[in-house]
Parts: sequence; structure tokens; C-alpha cells
Amino acid sequence: MAVPTGKTSHKRKSSRRSAAYTIKAPALTTCPNCGALTAPHKACVNCGQYKGRQVVVMDDAKATK
Repeated sequence: MAVPTGKTSHKRKSSRRSAAYTIKAPALTTCPNCGALTAPHKACVNCGQYKGRQVVVMDDAKATK
């Protein structure tokens, strides 16, 4: 049968849970074609290129911004 442990203090409980509440900044890389910040392993939302290829057809109005 399991033996009940002692009361867990507030400090011990909070320090154990502290890693779950850390906020991390999203990883961003620069697009080699246009220089805009984009998420890694995703097509650039500004120019539509990924790994040197045009994978998303962009409108001229959006591409000039």
C-alpha cells in the first residue's frame, strides 16, 4: 500500500510548475530572396518563395509592399 507523503509546500509546488509557464519567442529567419522575417520551413508570406523556388503565386499588389 502507498504511504502518504508530507504536505508539498507552496514554494516546492511553484518551482516545479515554473517551467510550464515560460513564454518563448517564435523562431524567425530572414528570407534569402526579399529579406523579410518568416517562420523556418515555411514559404515566405511576402514573396512566396521556399528554398529558392516560387511555391506560392503572389499578386503584384501584395509583392510590391
